[in-house]
Amino acid sequence: MVLVEERVAEDSQSNQAPGRTGGPAAAENDLGFGRVLTERSRGRFLNKDGTPNSRRYGLGGRAWSRLYLRALDLSWPQFLICLFGLALLVAGVFALGYRNLGPAALSGTERFGLSDPFFIAFTYSVGILSGVGAGPVVAVGSTAHWLTVFESMAGLLGLVLAAGIILARLARPQARIRFSQRAVVAPYGDGRGLMFRFANVEPGEASDAEIRVSLAWYEQVGEQRKRRFHSLALERRRVEFLSLYLTVVHPIDRTSPLTGITPEELREAKAELLVLVTAQEETFSTRITARTSYLWDEVAWDARFADMFVDSPDGIVTVDIGRLSRVERLPEGTTRRPAAAELSPVPPA
Repeated sequence: MVLVEERVAEDSQSNQAPGRTGGPAAAENDLGFGRVLTERSRGRFLNKDGTPNSRRYGLGGRAWSRLYLRALDLSWPQFLICLFGLALLVAGVFALGYRNLGPAALSGTERFGLSDPFFIAFTYSVGILSGVGAGPVVAVGSTAHWLTVFESMAGLLGLVLAAGIILARLARPQARIRFSQRAVVAPYGDGRGLMFRFANVEPGEASDAEIRVSLAWYEQVGEQRKRRFHSLALERRRVEFLSLYLTVVHPIDRTSPLTGITPEELREAKAELLVLVTAQEETFSTRITARTSYLWDEVAWDARFADMFVDSPDGIVTVDIGRLSRVERLPEGTTRRPAAAELSPVPPA
């Protein structure tokens, strides 16, 4: 399946390839980055994972907010490892406190059957922090009792915070959309097409997907070289079902800003493709968003995407998501050179 977006004729006529004069419509469409950021930025606008390649200062102390968002974004194995490690760290800190009070701070430790003083204190600390208790071992003295009280409260607070974060992770809809690692310029119709693929890798279904692709590159505007943006026309910009995978295609025709483009020109223009995908997540019944970008050196030429369909004995349509980024090489010069259909003049209206 292929995707797409329609453009008005005025925007199509104003799009220019590198080395030509940029049109005014491109200057107005900066995608919200603003003129100053557009001209000052020398790197990519979006990272591969879709996060903005920028920083913001002057927001005050946001360390706890960033830590909370980081905890939501971690994978489940990473989150559980961090949670377990933090609990052991806190228990170790309190164990050092019990150990520094001397062997008389804890009574009944011989029932543990342990000889190492720190491991004895650590075992007691883990029992108090987790709330299961330390069995026959009890604190002796006011200082040891105060440490036990503080650790019990810390354990209770930690349990509440951990439960809240786990609940937020479970209830938070996430876009598990996987993009191909590279885009390709492949044969398409009588000419060429710029393509990439993506698939929904969540167990739940997604539907009503809408795709927007923009091109950011440098153009010669008068005596200056400026970065401009163009919305790329797609075969279809919207699809109703996102059950398998989608191949997004921008036809490189006479109205495309990529008309006559070569790998050398794309590199010279420092081109970046900005991709935005929104879809309806059916499990939580909400809209999800996924972003990515492709730099000029992440575009493969003289290649096409490999087939993802695999045979199924029960006759059900099956695809191998592991092949999402797999490409097949084509004879040299297949798409590196402009197609004849791109270079023919636009017929008069």
